[in-house]
Amino acid sequence: MRFEDYSLTVTPLPEDDGGGYLVLVPDLPGCMADGATIEEAIDEARDAFAAWAMAQQEEGRALPKAKTYSGQFIQRVPKSLHMQLARRAAIEGVSLNQLATALLAQGLGSRGRT
Repeated sequence: MRFEDYSLTVTPLPEDDGGGYLVLVPDLPGCMADGATIEEAIDEARDAFAAWAMAQQEEGRALPKAKTYSGQFIQRVPKSLHMQLARRAAIEGVSLNQLATALLAQGLGSRGRT
């Protein structure tokens, strides 16, 4: 496995903690790094990944496989919400899937990165 095979979570650090960014590799518990910029934090995460992988190898453990996502999930909603979403999608001239994706992305964006 390569560093590029794993997803990263990038989070801004509060100014009270020195600012910058924290990068986590969620599939590898404890594999994290920080830096003043996103680019620096990712470079540091690359080094942390190499050290993490080496420690796993020294302990005779395999590197966990990176999780993959299909981009598809099933969600049941009340009929009234389904109707509202379908009507709004029709008004906006998009599919229900496109509307749901846009609303989910908007909701995640307003809460910050995870």
